[in-house]
Amino acid sequence: MCFPSDYLIEKLVADDLLYPINKANIPNLSNIDSRFLNLSFDPNNTYSVPYMWGTVGILYNKTMVSDPVDSWNILWNEKYAGQILMYDSMRDTIGITLKKLGYDINTRNEADILAAQEALIAQKPLVRAYLTDDIKMELINGSAAMGVVYSGDAVYCISENPDLAYVVPKEGSNVWFDNIIVPKTSQHTAEAEQFINFLCDAKVAAQNSDYIGFSTPNAEALKLMDPSYAADPTYNPPQDVLDRCQIFQDLGDFVKVFSDAWTKVKAA
Repeated sequence: MCFPSDYLIEKLVADDLLYPINKANIPNLSNIDSRFLNLSFDPNNTYSVPYMWGTVGILYNKTMVSDPVDSWNILWNEKYAGQILMYDSMRDTIGITLKKLGYDINTRNEADILAAQEALIAQKPLVRAYLTDDIKMELINGSAAMGVVYSGDAVYCISENPDLAYVVPKEGSNVWFDNIIVPKTSQHTAEAEQFINFLCDAKVAAQNSDYIGFSTPNAEALKLMDPSYAADPTYNPPQDVLDRCQIFQDLGDFVKVFSDAWTKVKAA
């Protein structure tokens, strides 16, 4: 079993590497919120079952940021030079820049990617660092004013430092899904389906989500969790936020254009 993200599942399906799951062996699939089934990367959930999900947004310190935080543009505000953390991830960072510029997050237009590349290079003097997991501690301890983070990490950071707040900017962002898949080469598909069914049990899914802080797609699990989770727009964003978010798609050969742009940004 593996737990890949959406666009990787799309690629694995195209490469015929996944086992078609027997849903009859996963009765707890009925616990999954219908909003998170039949998504673009796996229509009919032939090969995958939702596990966790979330958004990408800005986590900022309310005591250090005096301007409204409702747009990606604040990450280009010279007022916060040296206090901005960017995510060290090609798809995430180019993706939010495309959204800032008004472009599709899955664009196949080279001009759009060039514009994003130029915007990121222009931003570099303002950026404290490109990080991944270390972003969390930097924001918790107040070493930076703002950073790009996943919503589940934001939930954890806010629990550690209530001066922090999370927002999905008005231009939109990425909504991501980690799903459970079984490789086509698996010799234990029956056991894998049993374990998937276990993970989809409402009580198990609730405990799992509560422990790691990322959003559960399991509607019955959410009912068992502390009501604060359902009321928290970071953990459980309202539909209008989701409506302005996009799922990453497999870029195919066009990924090289993204890769080349990212290399130039990091080398600038």
